[in-house]
Amino acid sequence: MWQRFPAGLRSWFGIELHPVTHTERLVSALGGFLGIFFILLASHAVLGDLEASLLIVGSMGASAVLLFAVPHGALSQPWAVIGGHSVSAVIGVACAAGITHPILAAALAVGLAIGAMHYLRCIHPPGGATALTAVIGGPAVHALGFNFLLAPVLLNVAIILVTAVSVNAFFAWRRYPAALMHRRKPEVETENKHRPEGGLSHSDLEFALREIDSVVDITEDDLSRIYDLAAQHSRRERLEHWQIRLHRCYSNGRYGEDWAIREVVDEAPSGDPEKDQVIYKVVAGKGRRKSGVCTRAEFAAWARYEVFQDDSSWQRRPPAAR
Repeated sequence: MWQRFPAGLRSWFGIELHPVTHTERLVSALGGFLGIFFILLASHAVLGDLEASLLIVGSMGASAVLLFAVPHGALSQPWAVIGGHSVSAVIGVACAAGITHPILAAALAVGLAIGAMHYLRCIHPPGGATALTAVIGGPAVHALGFNFLLAPVLLNVAIILVTAVSVNAFFAWRRYPAALMHRRKPEVETENKHRPEGGLSHSDLEFALREIDSVVDITEDDLSRIYDLAAQHSRRERLEHWQIRLHRCYSNGRYGEDWAIREVVDEAPSGDPEKDQVIYKVVAGKGRRKSGVCTRAEFAAWARYEVFQDDSSWQRRPPAAR
C-alpha cells in the first residue's frame, strides 16, 4: 500500500518501507501483550494494588514497543532501558520536590532527563514519560519520594527486560539483547569481519556515525551487518556485459538525485568486451537528455538492473523476462 504513495510524500512524512514478515509483526504484538500483562500481575502481587504501577504503565507501554518491535535498536538495549528510566525517575522526583510550579517542574524534568540520558548514553524515549509522571502523577506518586525509582520503576523495568529476553529467545533472528546476535570478537577480526573486497571497514562505519552527530537507532554491529548483506546482494545483482542490449533501458538503482535511467541507442559490437562500445542517452533522472559513449563492460558496471516504462512510471524488469 505505502509503495503507491509518491516518494516526496513518503519522505516528508517519514514513511519507511522496511519490509518485515507477518511472523515478525505477530511476535512483536505478542511480546508487547506479555510484557505489560506480567508487569500488571507482578505489581498486584508485590504492591498489593495496581495504583502505583498504573501511574507509570504508560511509559512501560512505550518501552514495550521498542523492546518487542525494535529489539535490536540502540534505544532498546538493556542499558538504555535501565539507565533511561532510572535517571529520568530520579530527575523527575527531584524536580517535583524542589520546584513548586508544576508546569516548570514538568518541562524541566523532561528536558533534564533528555540531557542526562544523552551524557550517560542511555537514551530511551519512554524515560521522558517516566520523568513527567514523577512530576504530574499526583499525591500517590509524590508520597513515594525516591522510592518511586524502586517500585514501580525498576520493578517494571526488570519484568519487561526478563520478558523481552525470554520471548525473543524463541526466535533466532531476534534474540535480545543485540549482543546475543553479534558476539564480540578480537579487535582485528572485528575490524575486518564486514569488509567486502574493496569495501568499508567497521571503523569506517563508526566514523560515519560520529560524523552524522545525531542519535541513530541502530547498533554499530547491526549497521555493519546490513552493509555486509547489502554489499553481497549488490555483487550478486550486477549485470554482465552480455546482458546489455540495444534499445533496452537500464537503471543504476540509486536513490534521490543520483538516480538515472539510460537507454542503449546504438552499439559497435566487437569480439573483445573491453572494446565493444555502446551509445546511450539518459531518459530519466540525473543528466536527462544527455548522451554518452562507453564500453559495454563500463555500462554494465554502471547499470544495476533492466527497467521498462509502464504508463508513467519505470518498473524493474523481472529476470525471467530479460
